[in-house]
Amino acid sequence: MKIYTKTGDTGQTGLFAGARVRKDDARIEAYGTVDELNAAIGLARCEKLPDPIAQTLERVQHELFAVGAELATPEPEKHGTRLVGNAQIERLEKEIDVLEAGLPPLKYFILPDGCRGGASLHVARGVCRRAERRTVTLANAPSVQISLLVITYLNRLGDYLFVAARFANQEAKMEETKWQKPV
Repeated sequence: MKIYTKTGDTGQTGLFAGARVRKDDARIEAYGTVDELNAAIGLARCEKLPDPIAQTLERVQHELFAVGAELATPEPEKHGTRLVGNAQIERLEKEIDVLEAGLPPLKYFILPDGCRGGASLHVARGVCRRAERRTVTLANAPSVQISLLVITYLNRLGDYLFVAARFANQEAKMEETKWQKPV
Protein backbone atom coordinates (compact mmCIF):
# COMPACT_ATOMS: atom_id res chain seq x y z
CA MET A 1 0.00 0.00 0.00
CA LYS A 2 1.34 3.40 -0.92
CA ILE A 3 1.53 6.17 1.69
CA TYR A 4 0.16 8.73 -0.72
CA THR A 5 -3.44 8.40 -1.80
CA LYS A 6 -3.88 11.79 -3.49
CA THR A 7 -7.31 12.06 -1.83
CA GLY A 8 -6.12 15.02 0.27
CA ASP A 9 -4.67 17.01 -2.60
CA THR A 10 -7.65 19.38 -2.66
CA GLY A 11 -7.36 20.34 1.02
CA GLN A 12 -9.77 17.79 2.44
CA THR A 13 -9.33 14.66 4.55
CA GLY A 14 -11.54 11.85 5.76
CA LEU A 15 -12.64 11.38 9.35
CA PHE A 16 -12.78 7.96 10.99
CA ALA A 17 -16.17 6.48 10.06
CA GLY A 18 -17.25 9.89 8.87
CA ALA A 19 -17.39 12.40 6.10
CA ARG A 20 -14.64 14.35 4.39
CA VAL A 21 -13.81 17.74 5.91
CA ARG A 22 -11.40 20.58 5.22
CA LYS A 23 -7.92 20.06 6.60
CA ASP A 24 -8.30 23.21 8.69
CA ASP A 25 -11.51 21.94 10.35
CA ALA A 26 -11.55 22.27 14.17
CA ARG A 27 -11.56 18.47 14.49
CA ILE A 28 -8.44 18.14 12.33
CA GLU A 29 -6.76 20.96 14.27
CA ALA A 30 -7.49 19.14 17.55
CA TYR A 31 -6.27 15.67 16.64
CA GLY A 32 -3.44 17.07 14.51
CA THR A 33 -2.14 18.95 17.53
CA VAL A 34 -2.44 15.79 19.65
CA ASP A 35 -0.33 14.05 16.98
CA GLU A 36 2.22 16.87 17.22
CA LEU A 37 2.22 16.45 21.01
CA ASN A 38 2.89 12.74 20.59
CA ALA A 39 5.88 13.54 18.36
CA ALA A 40 7.18 16.12 20.89
CA ILE A 41 6.97 13.50 23.63
CA GLY A 42 8.75 11.02 21.36
CA LEU A 43 11.53 13.56 20.88
CA ALA A 44 11.77 14.14 24.63
CA ARG A 45 12.09 10.37 25.10
CA CYS A 46 15.27 10.50 22.99
CA GLU A 47 16.92 12.42 25.83
CA LYS A 48 18.27 10.98 29.06
CA LEU A 49 15.32 11.02 31.44
CA PRO A 50 14.79 9.44 34.86
CA ASP A 51 13.27 5.95 34.51
CA PRO A 52 9.85 6.72 35.97
CA ILE A 53 9.40 9.58 33.49
CA ALA A 54 10.58 7.55 30.50
CA GLN A 55 8.17 4.74 31.36
CA THR A 56 5.23 7.10 31.83
CA LEU A 57 5.94 8.88 28.56
CA GLU A 58 5.88 5.65 26.56
CA ARG A 59 2.48 4.78 28.02
CA VAL A 60 1.26 8.33 27.39
CA GLN A 61 2.19 8.04 23.72
CA HIS A 62 -0.12 5.03 23.44
CA GLU A 63 -2.86 6.93 25.27
CA LEU A 64 -2.48 9.89 22.92
CA PHE A 65 -3.24 7.62 19.97
CA ALA A 66 -6.50 6.79 21.75
CA VAL A 67 -7.21 10.50 22.33
CA GLY A 68 -6.56 11.14 18.63
CA ALA A 69 -8.94 8.33 17.68
CA GLU A 70 -11.75 9.87 19.73
CA LEU A 71 -11.10 13.32 18.30
CA ALA A 72 -11.05 11.91 14.75
CA THR A 73 -14.41 10.16 15.17
CA PRO A 74 -17.63 12.15 14.78
CA GLU A 75 -19.55 9.54 16.85
CA PRO A 76 -16.95 8.09 19.23
CA GLU A 77 -19.44 6.19 21.41
CA LYS A 78 -20.93 4.42 18.40
CA HIS A 79 -17.53 3.44 17.00
CA GLY A 80 -15.82 2.43 20.25
CA THR A 81 -13.19 5.16 20.25
CA ARG A 82 -13.87 6.45 23.78
CA LEU A 83 -10.74 4.88 25.26
CA VAL A 84 -9.30 7.45 27.68
CA GLY A 85 -11.05 8.25 30.93
CA ASN A 86 -10.81 8.42 34.70
CA ALA A 87 -8.30 5.56 35.07
CA GLN A 88 -5.71 7.31 32.89
CA ILE A 89 -6.33 10.67 34.59
CA GLU A 90 -5.97 9.17 38.06
CA ARG A 91 -2.75 7.39 37.04
CA LEU A 92 -1.28 10.70 35.86
CA GLU A 93 -2.31 12.35 39.14
CA LYS A 94 -0.53 9.64 41.16
CA GLU A 95 2.58 10.01 39.01
CA ILE A 96 2.50 13.79 39.48
CA ASP A 97 2.25 13.31 43.26
CA VAL A 98 5.24 10.94 43.30
CA LEU A 99 7.45 13.29 41.28
CA GLU A 100 6.29 16.40 43.13
CA ALA A 101 7.08 14.82 46.51
CA GLY A 102 10.76 14.95 45.57
CA LEU A 103 10.71 18.58 44.44
CA PRO A 104 11.02 21.79 46.42
CA PRO A 105 7.75 23.75 46.57
CA LEU A 106 7.41 26.20 43.70
CA LYS A 107 7.16 29.75 45.05
CA TYR A 108 7.95 31.66 41.85
CA PHE A 109 7.62 31.42 38.08
CA ILE A 110 10.43 29.55 36.33
CA LEU A 111 11.73 29.69 32.80
CA PRO A 112 11.25 26.60 30.63
CA ASP A 113 14.89 25.58 30.41
CA GLY A 114 17.39 23.25 32.06
CA CYS A 115 18.96 20.09 30.71
CA ARG A 116 17.95 18.87 27.23
CA GLY A 117 15.49 16.37 28.69
CA GLY A 118 13.87 18.96 30.94
CA ALA A 119 13.70 21.58 28.21
CA SER A 120 12.21 19.00 25.81
CA LEU A 121 9.52 18.22 28.37
CA HIS A 122 8.74 21.93 28.64
CA VAL A 123 8.32 22.08 24.84
CA ALA A 124 6.00 19.06 25.00
CA ARG A 125 4.05 20.82 27.78
CA GLY A 126 3.56 23.85 25.54
CA VAL A 127 2.28 21.66 22.70
CA CYS A 128 0.03 19.84 25.18
CA ARG A 129 -1.56 23.12 26.27
CA ARG A 130 -2.22 23.98 22.62
CA ALA A 131 -3.78 20.55 22.04
CA GLU A 132 -5.99 21.19 25.05
CA ARG A 133 -7.07 24.59 23.66
CA ARG A 134 -7.83 23.09 20.23
CA THR A 135 -9.85 20.31 21.88
CA VAL A 136 -11.84 22.83 23.93
CA THR A 137 -12.63 24.71 20.71
CA LEU A 138 -13.80 21.48 19.09
CA ALA A 139 -15.85 20.42 22.12
CA ASN A 140 -17.72 23.74 22.02
CA ALA A 141 -18.69 23.39 18.36
CA PRO A 142 -22.34 22.57 17.64
CA SER A 143 -23.24 18.86 17.31
CA VAL A 144 -19.78 17.64 18.42
CA GLN A 145 -19.48 14.77 20.89
CA ILE A 146 -16.19 15.05 22.76
CA SER A 147 -15.92 13.62 26.25
CA LEU A 148 -14.92 16.18 28.85
CA LEU A 149 -12.58 13.47 30.15
CA VAL A 150 -10.40 14.01 27.05
CA ILE A 151 -10.02 17.68 28.01
CA THR A 152 -9.31 16.72 31.62
CA TYR A 153 -6.73 14.16 30.45
CA LEU A 154 -4.90 16.76 28.33
CA ASN A 155 -5.01 19.25 31.20
CA ARG A 156 -3.57 16.72 33.61
CA LEU A 157 -0.95 15.65 31.07
CA GLY A 158 0.18 19.28 30.79
CA ASP A 159 0.54 19.35 34.59
CA TYR A 160 2.49 16.09 34.48
CA LEU A 161 4.87 17.36 31.79
CA PHE A 162 5.60 20.50 33.85
CA VAL A 163 6.39 18.49 36.99
CA ALA A 164 8.38 15.95 34.96
CA ALA A 165 10.47 18.75 33.45
CA ARG A 166 11.24 20.10 36.92
CA PHE A 167 12.09 16.60 38.16
CA ALA A 168 14.34 15.85 35.17
CA ASN A 169 16.18 19.12 35.71
CA GLN A 170 16.62 18.41 39.40
CA GLU A 171 17.95 14.92 38.68
CA ALA A 172 20.41 16.49 36.20
CA LYS A 173 21.46 18.95 38.94
CA MET A 174 20.22 21.92 36.91
CA GLU A 175 18.99 24.88 38.93
CA GLU A 176 15.66 26.37 37.97
CA THR A 177 15.89 29.82 36.45
CA LYS A 178 13.58 32.17 38.32
CA TRP A 179 11.59 34.52 36.13
CA GLN A 180 12.71 38.11 36.60
CA LYS A 181 10.35 40.97 36.07
CA PRO A 182 11.65 43.26 33.30
CA VAL A 183 12.98 46.55 34.59
